[in-house]
Amino acid sequence: MSDSIYSIGTQGQPWTDEDKDLWLSKQVIKRSYQDEVLSKFESVTSSFDMIQYGSLSIDESRYPLYAMRSKNWQSKNKTVLVTGGVHGYETSGVQGAIRFLETSAKDFSQRFNIIVVPCVSPWGYETINRWNNEAIDPNRSFYLDSPAQESAALMSFINELDVNIAMHIDLHETTDTDNSEFRPALAARDAIEQKNWNIPDGFYLVGDSTKPAADFQGAINQAVAKVTHIAPEDSNGKLIGVDIEQFGVINYAGRELGLCMGLTDAPYVTTTEVYPDSPLVDDENCITAQVAAISAAITFI
Repeated sequence: MSDSIYSIGTQGQPWTDEDKDLWLSKQVIKRSYQDEVLSKFESVTSSFDMIQYGSLSIDESRYPLYAMRSKNWQSKNKTVLVTGGVHGYETSGVQGAIRFLETSAKDFSQRFNIIVVPCVSPWGYETINRWNNEAIDPNRSFYLDSPAQESAALMSFINELDVNIAMHIDLHETTDTDNSEFRPALAARDAIEQKNWNIPDGFYLVGDSTKPAADFQGAINQAVAKVTHIAPEDSNGKLIGVDIEQFGVINYAGRELGLCMGLTDAPYVTTTEVYPDSPLVDDENCITAQVAAISAAITFI
């Protein structure tokens, strides 16, 4: 169990609005959404349309929300969705989505309609946060009347497209800060006890328990294993406290938990998890692992 006392709030009591304001006042800009994300879109606009589907009210000019959609859109083709940066601090999800656009996406767009949303939570990206500026987790907020602007905007955009999505891959990371910062903050915010677990050393997938698609998950891990190592189960046969479904795969109830992977009715869905703090990888390896996962997922369908 997590028994550390967080620096904000009163132990045993959920955060007040004043506590959330104090938390927000402590957040600082650590990197540039414009320089690290938006500026990279220019190189792929010959193959993809850049569509603004919203902006964040904390600073609408600084945080426009963009999706990239393949120009070669044909109704006969299957449609695939790639999302990254739902948790803004998970860097390789954002950069992996962009790298995919810069590399293999153009080839796949001859046979598939492709939608890529590289950075769902740009304020979270700049401040390296799991939550948004209102201390809400966007990846627990994909449901009707969502309290998270990031989640609500993406849901509205996808619904308005009115297309059948065949596959959705959502790109994430599991980092050491999950245990050192974000889970203690969650325990303090909600006044609930949080279990701690060892962060898995390696790449793994989270499938949807309502449609696990085991062969699909296995094919992705098989491809990623050529790039980086797959996370082994812990001594209890689990990953992040959840029983494994197969090597390197666990399942969550995506829609029930308000996860981004529950956003659509796609029969094939998965969430990637990269471990950037492993001594066996570097930033580039994490990005290429994400691209390998996207490519394998599309290839499978």
